[in-house]
Amino acid sequence: MCPQKEEKQKGHLCVLEMEGISVLKKSSKGKKEDLYHVIHKVPYGDTPYVKAKHAQLVDKDPEVAIVYFWKAINAGDKVDSALKDMAVVMKQLDRAEEAIEAIKSFRGLCNKHSQESLDNVLLDLYKKCGRVEEQIELLKRKLRLIYQGEAFNGRTTKTARSHGKKFQVSIKQETARLLGNLGWAYMQKTNYMMAEVVFKKAQMIDADANKALNLALCLMRQSRYEEAYLILEQVLQGKLPGSDEIKSRNRAEELLVELSANLPQPKFMDDLGLDDDLLKGIDGLLNVWSPTRSRRLPIFEEISSFRDQLAC
Repeated sequence: MCPQKEEKQKGHLCVLEMEGISVLKKSSKGKKEDLYHVIHKVPYGDTPYVKAKHAQLVDKDPEVAIVYFWKAINAGDKVDSALKDMAVVMKQLDRAEEAIEAIKSFRGLCNKHSQESLDNVLLDLYKKCGRVEEQIELLKRKLRLIYQGEAFNGRTTKTARSHGKKFQVSIKQETARLLGNLGWAYMQKTNYMMAEVVFKKAQMIDADANKALNLALCLMRQSRYEEAYLILEQVLQGKLPGSDEIKSRNRAEELLVELSANLPQPKFMDDLGLDDDLLKGIDGLLNVWSPTRSRRLPIFEEISSFRDQLAC
């Protein structure tokens, strides 16, 4: 090979190597940018919504984030997401009332598919503000959409998100969840009869320990301790989904202690002035006629026994 040609070829290789380095650097930079957006969960671009998410997630400046969320809404930039995200940030800043009014005023700019998620944000805001009546009405409306076949966009399941994780929820599960929330809202209004009806319907659809414990509490508030105990027993014996969770067991034991403390003491036999021998004789006769019968209802004997175990 001639020296000139070889020289040209070497020069060409240098250029290619330089270009390769350039491309490599560009590719590496692109990967770093991608990694940055993945880590901080910030979208690409320079729009008001992107700036709002950057202020919220990267700079940790919620006040500035709200300003940019408003700009995004007014500019028509991802209005659905901007309105929902802004309401969440406002709730964190104890500006829940303002967030409620914002959703009510601007949800008309959002598409049909985002209305359900906006309703969920509203429910959280109503809870935060103690606006129970509005919470009840919204829960009823969501339930009405389900039995009218308008929920889930005609599908039998939907994708939900909790603590950053996605999972599938069926119409059956969603109905039971909404009924459970409705029952708890009625509890806040001390409408225990309505709460009981709703909790029982929720359990019939999709039973679990949490709703069972709420039902037990509802019955206790109506002084129906024996019925409440039977439900607590189901949870403590692990007969319901979620019974094995430590939070459910602890709550069941706490309710059992409260139930035991509120039980009326059977003093009527003592008031008769009867001695122990006579009482034992009566008990003997009762055992002959009905071997399982005792001076107190079996439920009270079991509660006392379990209470002693807890004390140990």
